[in-house]
Amino acid sequence: MRQRPSWDQYFMEIAALVSSRSTCLRRQVGAVLVRDKHIIATGYNGAPRGVSHCLDVGCLREELGIKSGERHEICRGTHAEQNSIIQAALHGVTTLGTTLYCTHQPCVLCTKMLINAGVKKIVFRGDYPDSMALELIAEVGLEIVRWDEKGANGLG
Repeated sequence: MRQRPSWDQYFMEIAALVSSRSTCLRRQVGAVLVRDKHIIATGYNGAPRGVSHCLDVGCLREELGIKSGERHEICRGTHAEQNSIIQAALHGVTTLGTTLYCTHQPCVLCTKMLINAGVKKIVFRGDYPDSMALELIAEVGLEIVRWDEKGANGLG
């Protein structure tokens, strides 16, 4: 008999599919904002509308040798988590009380936005080198869960 995926697995797999639209040369990230088991917005990392993609013009961060997790302002792209919040706002949908499913741990910039957007829980798969993000998450009591194929593992 066929086994249906859990809700967490379902949304994590969708986040992975969303990441396939990324135009970043370094890391492909996908995010899905969910409320009451319904997707309200998705986002992937890439350049803003009308701006040339890194796929087309190259990666300035790579050219300058900037390490992952540092100097976020030197990047053409908008992060997947940011794009999911922007997409919800663009369509007039509240993010209050949502769960974010993301292929990677959010950086500190995205974490601050997720906190202010009223996201109540973050489920992520891949690591990201940003301990300050985890400190802020712990400080505000935001639930965060590292997902693996066997299931979720709480961090906070």
